[in-house]
Amino acid sequence: MHPILFLQAAAPAGPSPYGSIFMFGSIFAIFYFLVIRPQGKQRKEHESKVMSIKKGDQVVTAGGIVGEVVHIAMGQKDGQSTPTLTDHITIKSAESRLVIVRSRISSVGSEELEQK
Repeated sequence: MHPILFLQAAAPAGPSPYGSIFMFGSIFAIFYFLVIRPQGKQRKEHESKVMSIKKGDQVVTAGGIVGEVVHIAMGQKDGQSTPTLTDHITIKSAESRLVIVRSRISSVGSEELEQK
């Protein structure tokens, strides 16, 4: 046998699995902090605005109807009025009165209407 054959290096085993785990973990972290977290924050903020609607507020529905809240029918839970996303809200738009579900309101307040 020739001594050079014994000195040959073994073939590399391939890339380390830790590198790909780190890469996927960092991609997920970036995705979480740039997309998921801000979207959840925005959803919570919108939900709190919708839940705090009161008589006289300007609202825009998901269908694009702009109106003023004239009545809020809240659900009864244990004898107490508690706001839920399924409450019916009556709005006045021009000469019409419309009954909508609270969850279908896309924006609340006159300052938001002026921004759009």
